[in-house]
Amino acid sequence: MSVRVRRVYDPPEPADGVRVLVDRLWPRGLSKDAARVDEWPKPLTPSTDLRRWYHAGEGSYEEFAERYEAELAAPEAVESLDRLRELAHQGVLTLLTASKTPQQSHATVLVRLLEP
Repeated sequence: MSVRVRRVYDPPEPADGVRVLVDRLWPRGLSKDAARVDEWPKPLTPSTDLRRWYHAGEGSYEEFAERYEAELAAPEAVESLDRLRELAHQGVLTLLTASKTPQQSHATVLVRLLEP
């Protein structure tokens, strides 16, 4: 099982395996052809309220991660997480985000939840 995080704006690589966009909004200025996204499971994306709260600088990354994990307990999110686990067991899974700091984003929370 191999799960990695990359910026969606970085050029696709053959080693990416299955490319999954984990942002709620489509990245600005990026065509669907250029992004080469295989899946876009919107139930896994942070809610609009949580995203706005975090980007406003009102809380720490740790608090954001805790709130996001609570959102991921919803049935649709659990189903989507199971799908990503299945994909990860089949080969490389690359989670794509437009975040300028992917290591301080929701994508790293997903990686932690997907790894055994």
